[in-house]
This record gives sequence, C-alpha cells and structure tokens, in this order.
Amino acid sequence: MTTTSTSELDDILARAAAAAPLWARSTASERASWLRAAADALDAAADELVPIADRETRLGETRLRGEVARTSGQLRLFAAVVEEGSYLELTVDDADPTATPPRPELRRLLVPVGPVAVFSASNFPFAFSVAGGDTASALASGAPVVVKAHSGHLELSRRTSDIVEAALTAAGAPPASVQLVEGREAGNALVQHPLVQAAGFTGSISGGRALFDLAVGRPDPIPFYGELGSVNPVVITPSAVAARGDELAQGLVGSFTMGVGQFCTKPGVVFIPTDAGFEASVAALVPATTGGDLLTDRITEAFPAGISALESDPSVEVLARGDGGAAEPIVLVTDAAAVAARPELLLEEVFGPVTLLVQYSSTDELHAALRAVPGSLTATLHSEPADDVDQTLALLQARAGRVLFAGWPTGVAVTWSQQHGGPWPATTSLHTSVGATAIRRFLRPVAYQSAPESLLPEVLRDATLATLPHRRNGVLRVP
Repeated sequence: MTTTSTSELDDILARAAAAAPLWARSTASERASWLRAAADALDAAADELVPIADRETRLGETRLRGEVARTSGQLRLFAAVVEEGSYLELTVDDADPTATPPRPELRRLLVPVGPVAVFSASNFPFAFSVAGGDTASALASGAPVVVKAHSGHLELSRRTSDIVEAALTAAGAPPASVQLVEGREAGNALVQHPLVQAAGFTGSISGGRALFDLAVGRPDPIPFYGELGSVNPVVITPSAVAARGDELAQGLVGSFTMGVGQFCTKPGVVFIPTDAGFEASVAALVPATTGGDLLTDRITEAFPAGISALESDPSVEVLARGDGGAAEPIVLVTDAAAVAARPELLLEEVFGPVTLLVQYSSTDELHAALRAVPGSLTATLHSEPADDVDQTLALLQARAGRVLFAGWPTGVAVTWSQQHGGPWPATTSLHTSVGATAIRRFLRPVAYQSAPESLLPEVLRDATLATLPHRRNGVLRVP
C-alpha cells in the first residue's frame, strides 16, 4: 500500500493553504455552483465507480448506487445551505451611546477555519469518504479538504478524488480543493500538521481516540470531530410487545442484519420486558437470515472476538443464529441486572450482525440499566399512548443525539434538521456529521467593532444583509 511521504504531505498542505483564502472569499453562488458540479460529476461517473466500490467492499450494486445518490444529494443540500445563508449567523448590534456601558456597533459572522482533514470510513465508501458529508460540509463552509483515504477502498478513493477535483476545477474552484493522502502514518501526520485547522473522522473508538489525542496534543490544538462507537439502545414496553410484537421483531431483525450489521446506527442493545414473548418472535425470524462478508480483515477478525467476549458473561445465552455467511447473524440474551453491573463488557459495541436482548422485569430495573448505557448516536422508544414513559424518555434523550419513536435507527435522512452525533463515545463533540448544521464544525465566529463599511465583509454590509437572514438588535429578520 502506498504511503504519502512527509515531503508529499507538506506539498499537499501548502496547496490546500493556497486554496483556502480563495474558497473563503468565494460568493454564495460560486460556492454553490462548485458543489453542484461535484455532485453532477459523481452521478455521471456512477457506472464507473460502483463496480470499483463493489469489488473493494462487496456491498452490492443496489446499496452502492443508492449511496452515490446520497453522496451527490449531500453536496446539493450544502449548495442550498450556502445560498440560503442562515448558516453564517449574521448578527448586528447598532451603536448605542446611551447604553450602560455605551455600546459600539458590532457585526458578527462565521468564517471558515481553513484547511480541513477528513478521515474516510470503511462502511460508507461514498457517503462518508472522499466526497462524503464531512468533505461536502467543509467545502460549503469555504474550506479546502485533504482526505485520508481508507485502506479498504483505495482504488475507489483515488478515482473519486480525481473526478471531484476535476469537476471543481472545471467549475472555477481553485486547484487543490480536494486532495488525497494514504497510509496510517500519513493520517497521523495529517492531523498534526500545522496547516490543518480541523478534522472530521468516522471509525473505531480506538482509532478515533488516538487521532483525537494527537489533535488536542498539538502546540496549537485543533477541533477533532470524531464519530466513534455506538450501541444505539432500544426500549420496548410491555404494551408495545402486546400490541405489535411480531411487527417489532421483524423490524429489529431487518435492522440489525442490514448491511451485515455494519451500520453505525445498528440497534445493538434492545431492552425488552421479561416473559412478554418477544424473544420467541425474534427467534422465529433469525434462522432465515443470512450473513455475508465483512468490509475488512480487521472487522472480520474482530466480529467473532466480540461475540466471544459477550458470551463469556455468565448471564448471556444465544437465542438464535442465522443461516451461514462469513459473519453469521446472532441474537444474544441477558438481563438488566447484569447490564447494570457489567456495562463495560455487555455494552461494548460489536460491529457486525449481532444484537443483545436485555430482559427487564420492572421499570426500576430498566432505568438502572439505562443509566449504564454509554452515549450513542440514536435511542429508540417503542411504546403505546397510555404508557408512562417520561423518565425512560429522559434517560434515552440524555444518551443520544436522535430519539426515534417509530421505525428503526438504521437509515439516516440527510436533511436540514438531522442530528447524527451524541455524547461520548458516539462522538467527540456536540455537533452533527449529517445534515445542514454539519457545516458549523468548520466555521468560527468573528466580530467587527466600529468597522468602516468599506472594510466589512460583503455579507455584513447593510445592502447585502437586507437579502439574507440575520439578527439586528436582537430581532430576527428574514428577507
């Protein structure tokens, strides 16, 4: 495998630094047109890129074509975000000499931080990779990107980078807007490079924590936006099982086996009422499921090790197994008291087609176990209207960035209101990596005090402010 050398990395970052002020000064219409050009180029290249991705990841043409569409859709969403303008948080306080103390004129906006490092994920070779959400949101903020390619899909990464960079340049964006580095050592050096001003990461807790420590241990620490690990707790109430147990069982089995269990939002731990019969509904469905190949050798090796670790606990039993495949679907069962006592073992994320059913016999027992659940991307509550679930909901909300009341957490809509991030270890920050507000990660605030209009950024001048959402003297104004 090729590794980017130190001198090559320096050259790449020098080019990114040269592109940064051009991106920062670009107008909304220019930046939006560049993002749409990249989206169009990806769609046009799908017939070329999907076979490469399938050869490297074995995720299948249907899944991968959908992921290309999601990736180009993210770029187009951020083009709309840039044009709409509220992401700038434009704010003006007019001078008031009668205030105590006297108030000068202040005008505030958000500006791009500068070159951003992006670390690709193994399980989304398009949507969380070279042209994925981190890259799209960083470009939308006005920052060029250097992507550390994932070793699991290097050929795809190289080709995607070439296509996106060519499309951006042809549309008028500065050269070196999106560049690629390869190799673990280069990734470590990338996050420590003095020209990198922020980093986005999707991957394992161990890998993300190592990079996070490098980022904050620099002489000039930078923000590191890592999405790391998540068990995505689900709570099903007795009345929900009674009303629609078979339907819920079908939804759970479909969700935890989707993509061979390699989604970061997989429901990994499901709290179910004891003696309600839900286990039987699940056990009847699992034998008809099949596994499949996992994405990388490392994930393949870790899956049986993770299952063995769970099975080593005396409270854990195997409920059901699927029918073959390199990674065989499996459902395990334990109880809430064991989870509350040994969360460090029973609530460890296992990447692959496995879920852990946790039986609870009382609300108090459920809540004690929920307090042991680590931060997650999602939490799901299946209940009925008459259920008293206020405290349960409060515990779930405290542990996740997205709370579901219908359906299952696999599948993340790319929208203005999406939140894909949660308390540690789900993420290293309070921000989202999916949706419109993902742009906020790569922006910083600047206030101008008593500035001559000729020296203000164009968007802070009164004529331009009149065309954009902004707040003036505390009053929100929308054109």
